[in-house]
Amino acid sequence: MPPATPHPAPSAATPPVAARLGNVASSPVREILALTARPEVISFAGGLPAPELFDTDGIRAAYAAVLTDLPQHALQYSTTEGDPALREAVAARYTARGLPTGADDLLVTTGSQQALTLLTTALVEPGSVVLVEDPCYLAALQTFGFAGARVVPVPTDDDGILPEALDEIAARERPTLLYLVPTFQNPTGRTLPAARRAAVAEAAARHGFWIAEDDPYGELRYDGDPVLPIAAHPAAADRTALLGSFSKVMAPGLRLGHLRAPAALRRACVIAKQAADLHTSTVDQAAAARYLRDSDLDAHIATIREAYRARRDALLDGLPGALPEGSRWNRPDGGMFVWATLPGGRDATALLATAVGHSVAYVPGAPFFCGTPDPAALRLSFTTHAPDEIAEGLRRLAKTFG
Repeated sequence: MPPATPHPAPSAATPPVAARLGNVASSPVREILALTARPEVISFAGGLPAPELFDTDGIRAAYAAVLTDLPQHALQYSTTEGDPALREAVAARYTARGLPTGADDLLVTTGSQQALTLLTTALVEPGSVVLVEDPCYLAALQTFGFAGARVVPVPTDDDGILPEALDEIAARERPTLLYLVPTFQNPTGRTLPAARRAAVAEAAARHGFWIAEDDPYGELRYDGDPVLPIAAHPAAADRTALLGSFSKVMAPGLRLGHLRAPAALRRACVIAKQAADLHTSTVDQAAAARYLRDSDLDAHIATIREAYRARRDALLDGLPGALPEGSRWNRPDGGMFVWATLPGGRDATALLATAVGHSVAYVPGAPFFCGTPDPAALRLSFTTHAPDEIAEGLRRLAKTFG
């Protein structure tokens, strides 16, 4: 007679995930992108670069060159700080734009989103106050939520963050960090004027907080003159971290960003990065450095600007016929987004399902607010579609409000 098979002991409940996950919502933009992935949908939702504008040949040649000339280097582990040639090239580009920078001022990151995560790890304790412009970039709100920060919104107008409100809130809240996107902001497309940038720098010096200045869109200017970054203001030079990215001007799939920060903060971010991923992909960094050496990125950016300017103008030209009478929208000087507000108590979130039914999509503005949301707001991205597709998308959008 075979021995009896022992019954397994009853299992305990599945161990829980960390409690901090319960306080951080999934990105509604990512969920909308999944909803609108059908090829027939003309989507103004995602802030995606136009894939047909990628310099595929130049990038392919850069990878081929490093894998031919330096395969042992390109496929090996690397230093946490990043490829020296890439840091030199990025430093030269910052210097040419009016912000003197050396290679040692920079840390290469896996996209600028990682740079923000490293800064948050280095600076923000649970319960620390982080100030954000309202509305704000969604992934930044997620990052600060994971860190257990108390996120406090600062009011804005059509020119961005209000310095008087920032000063009053900083005096009351004693923040650790201010996060903002001063040039062609996501989601609004707004640009903070030079005088307000100086006021923000002076407020940081007066109240003793750090500034995280996120600049993924600054090179995508279609009108007007460039404005120096906040990091260039002497009052804030010792307390400003500048985040940059190749995602919008080279290719987002490279996942290459960079962090320019004062020495002590940069060293802290290097330690945080060692714990996160040791270093950013060696072969991707080497290929980007070779691309910057052998190709003309500025000429490529000029091509992108020309295409995006036409797409922005197509969107702006069509909005009067697409949105209901009484709607408002801005005219951004660059970047990827137009911010609009519907009239008469209309709810952009409630109307999205109707829009998708007409095979067109946008992003409701409400999730971008840290404070009281505006249900009538919506974000429209113009970069992914050619002008004729934009015109058709706006004809479909008009049916949503008919």
